[in-house]
Amino acid sequence: MVTYMCVLLGSAFLAELITPLVIRLAWRVGAVDKPGARSVHTRPIPRIGGVAIYVAAMSLILCLPLIDRQVAEKFRDAGLQLVVLLVAMSAIFLVGLIDDLRQLPARVKFGAELLAALALCLVGVRIGTIGLTDGFDVQLGWLGWPITILWIVGITNAVNMSDGLDGLAAGIAAIACGVIAVFAIYHSTLHEAANQSNDVMMALFALALLGSLAGFLFFNFNPAKVFMGDCGSLFIGFTIAATSVMCVSKSAALVGLTLPALALGIPIFDTLFAMLRRYAEHRSLFAPDRSHFHHLLLRQGLPQRQAVILVYGLTLLTAGVGLLAMVRNSASSLIVFGGVALVNILLFRLVGVIRVGETLTRLRQKYQRGSEEHTDRRRFEELQLRFRQVHHPQEWWTVLCEAAERMDFAWISLKTTHADGRIEEESWSAPQTRGQSSKTVTMTIPFGNGDRQFTRRLEAGIRIDGSVEAASRRALLFGRLLDESAAAADGNGA
Repeated sequence: MVTYMCVLLGSAFLAELITPLVIRLAWRVGAVDKPGARSVHTRPIPRIGGVAIYVAAMSLILCLPLIDRQVAEKFRDAGLQLVVLLVAMSAIFLVGLIDDLRQLPARVKFGAELLAALALCLVGVRIGTIGLTDGFDVQLGWLGWPITILWIVGITNAVNMSDGLDGLAAGIAAIACGVIAVFAIYHSTLHEAANQSNDVMMALFALALLGSLAGFLFFNFNPAKVFMGDCGSLFIGFTIAATSVMCVSKSAALVGLTLPALALGIPIFDTLFAMLRRYAEHRSLFAPDRSHFHHLLLRQGLPQRQAVILVYGLTLLTAGVGLLAMVRNSASSLIVFGGVALVNILLFRLVGVIRVGETLTRLRQKYQRGSEEHTDRRRFEELQLRFRQVHHPQEWWTVLCEAAERMDFAWISLKTTHADGRIEEESWSAPQTRGQSSKTVTMTIPFGNGDRQFTRRLEAGIRIDGSVEAASRRALLFGRLLDESAAAADGNGA
């Protein structure tokens, strides 16, 4: 117990000591988060506070085996897995730090998370067995690989996305680490020696993170003097996820996964709903927005500090209930998890994160857009074949009119201006639009093969029956047909 207290207090002291130095360094190197459309702060704030969290936590973790023989034995039992875990944690921290300094694309960070999770799986840190009760274990087999990777990447990004208000991500993660540490210490007193190493290691990692987060929160709580940045949020999320898997990889205890999921319930659900919302809105899953749970709390009129404290309270409540239930009976963890999940969904529905009707409408629209894109692409490919069979200009014009009709154009007009000033014009209009007014978008396309004896210009009206995006897509495909068939239009087709 003395070792645990030393880890907690030592990492807290180091974080509180290092954070002011990191703040000065951030100002010097320009690692400052300026106010923008997606932020809630109104002044520039240093954004690499995660450096202090990483240094404080890792210093205690690496130094403990040198001064505590029992901890050294536990670490030796982990062997290669522990080495890969520490390297992966450091790699994720460095990726986050580079992003804070140079703004990496989201796919690069996502790729780094996948590689780090895969590296852990390769050395045996993966979910192979989950014990639902004391006498019933579920063997996952090869499914353990994708489930492990999904778990690690999901938790990492959940913590990362929760870093939207002063002290929010740090506080939630600190509560999660505290609850995990309490359970790991309790579990280590009951567990057999073969599996005790996992509980001790999980407790040490959780306490090292808890202490560093507690020291960092002195400077991160509203009004914040520093943000943890991606180097902090990615490191924290990855560490919590990876150490929980490491505990489960050598034990069938369901709590190794359920407890972190309960403690991080709000960030996890917020991430899931954000990804669903972005998917329905036809945006990148990593695109920023201001519709997260904490943003909507601010829209309800809560000051930033009260919104953060409210989330702290909800996190403590759900994690505490889960901890009590799992201490009494591991089998009840499934019931507790389901109940907490339902409460979180209702809470998100109440705040406005979940809009069932609007989401279903957007999903239907997305499906319809996908169907229209598939239809347009199929027609385009069929028309490509038709144009490749064209041998002279008149035949080209006939196929062009066919293409305009099949792509739902209202009309097209082709003007050919010769070198002597003579102008020839051909036009076509869809039968159903003759004598009727139609909402259209028009475009003008100059084209030809570079012959200076004449120039051509095509004008077209594209019907807008659905959306401007759909009309623009059909216009783009029609333009590609013109480019590809320019030689046939001049009588030079094969």
